[in-house]
Amino acid sequence: MSGRNLSSIHEDAAAPLVSVVLISWKMRDLLERMLRTLFERCSGMAIEIICVDNGSLDGTAEMVEQQFPSVQLIRNVQNRGVAPARNQAISIARGRYVAILDADMELVEDAIGPVVAFLECHPEVGMAGCRLTFADGTTQLNAKRFPSPLALLSRRLPILRALGGRSALNRHEMSQWDRTNSREVDYLIGACQIVRRSIFDQVGLLDENIFYGPEDIDFCVRVRRAGWKIWWIHDVRIIHHEQRVTKRNPFSSLSFKHYKGLLYFFRKHGFGYASSVPSADA
Repeated sequence: MSGRNLSSIHEDAAAPLVSVVLISWKMRDLLERMLRTLFERCSGMAIEIICVDNGSLDGTAEMVEQQFPSVQLIRNVQNRGVAPARNQAISIARGRYVAILDADMELVEDAIGPVVAFLECHPEVGMAGCRLTFADGTTQLNAKRFPSPLALLSRRLPILRALGGRSALNRHEMSQWDRTNSREVDYLIGACQIVRRSIFDQVGLLDENIFYGPEDIDFCVRVRRAGWKIWWIHDVRIIHHEQRVTKRNPFSSLSFKHYKGLLYFFRKHGFGYASSVPSADA
């Protein structure tokens, strides 16, 4: 992977090279840490930061206004969901690249710059992301193969894993890959996607019919169908303090919206959708 200095590839200092898109819902303290480390680690890069608060009542918007006045803040009066909120920010982003990141991140290094430099050197790659880890350094599975319905169900129902779903889940999560090398993948989870701005003009914004997952998979399907490659970069990382909302409470209203999104996804693309998408294994 290229370690080229971004100052050498950014020609117009007046415009941002990267637009960082963040959305927040009841994550005031996590967002504060994310913004603080983002400014600390990416101080040498021409970036703009656009934050959408999805109707939080915990002082999130006030914190952003007071502590980070340079951040462009969009305040929603209610939780509009992931795709609509991110689209609000993407629609006004001016950067050559759009870095879609979760608010519960913590930058321990400049992980955005090396990924953007990789994209600059590989024009066939439309989207890339870096390694996400838990606080203890354990690597998260944020780069995967496109899932089958059985793989997704097996993630939440142990009985299905025991009845044969384990192999489908292992394939989806790429369990045989030790993640010590960078490689092309089918999709990156929406917690970290750095995308060429021109791709949104080509394939459209995130599908707003999906409130909370799997809008990230849907977008990656469209990106790959348009002929772009998606890469995961192993040697830079971001700590992801994953909230795991739907996994903690599988019967919450948010979880049911997630299940609704999954049903919509498979109705939209069909159960055999992956066979119509260029495989990263090819």
